[in-house]
Amino acid sequence: MKEYESVVIGGGPAGVTAALYLLRAGIQVAWVEKLSPGGQVLLTETIENYPGFPQGIKGFELVDLFTAHLEGFEYDKIGDEATEIKASDGKFETVLSQESIISRSVIISTGANWKKLGVPGEGKFNGRGISYCALCDGNFFKDQEVACIGGGDTALEESLYLTKLVKKVYLIHRRDAFRGSRIYQDKVVNNPKIDILYNTVVREFAGDKELESVKLENVQTGEESDLEVQGAFVFIGLIPAAPSLPQEVETDELGFIKTDTEMSTSIPGLYAAGDIRSKLCRQITTAVGEGASAAHNVQVYLEKTG
Repeated sequence: MKEYESVVIGGGPAGVTAALYLLRAGIQVAWVEKLSPGGQVLLTETIENYPGFPQGIKGFELVDLFTAHLEGFEYDKIGDEATEIKASDGKFETVLSQESIISRSVIISTGANWKKLGVPGEGKFNGRGISYCALCDGNFFKDQEVACIGGGDTALEESLYLTKLVKKVYLIHRRDAFRGSRIYQDKVVNNPKIDILYNTVVREFAGDKELESVKLENVQTGEESDLEVQGAFVFIGLIPAAPSLPQEVETDELGFIKTDTEMSTSIPGLYAAGDIRSKLCRQITTAVGEGASAAHNVQVYLEKTG
């Protein structure tokens, strides 16, 4: 098995930044990413809150700029999935689908995946009317009526994006007020293509071969109704996308990895950065900062452990 000073797992903003800072420090790096670099950023049409781009920037354009920083450095980029991390005698074994690699340190930046509603019909119509990415699938519903489920920034942003493509967006939220940023709330409320259904939850997705309607319930009155739509986009939160970890690694109740302020986990030499961390704010800006902090801490750790 090949051995490295550090392994970075994940190709989102945290992973790219971590790899960049490690390489600039002259550290031998293997960068593991099963897909194209970018992570969730690639699924975002326009990013309006990343400093340096006051007019906004396309997600894929920002990813291209990130990865351009790695050009000219020598490192091993491994296009595979990390399924498990083992810790023993001060070293780590990163288990991939085809091989394993050894390192003195690891930075986990594998991010998170979209959470499912878990109601009847969701599995049946996944990819046949139900989606978790407006940028990926919005064009399939051009000039049609769709539902968006959620109340955070992602649900609001994606609803606004869909209004550029579809005839009508029904924004379904289980509470009486949104959790998302005020700037997005104002845009959603004032968009004539968006109808907001507060205090409402989805009980079932229905149809024959394709999604045809969403069964709803008002949580205050108990009233049930059927909403005819051709598509539904679910944005209700995230679940961690971590590989199998040593039992000593502390996680929160959802499985996100706990770290200190320097991105150190409960095992020396093992770090986490980006959306895989247990935290409240999951933004590109925070992921970049955490990637830099993790890489700096790896440098200090490697120097101390010789």
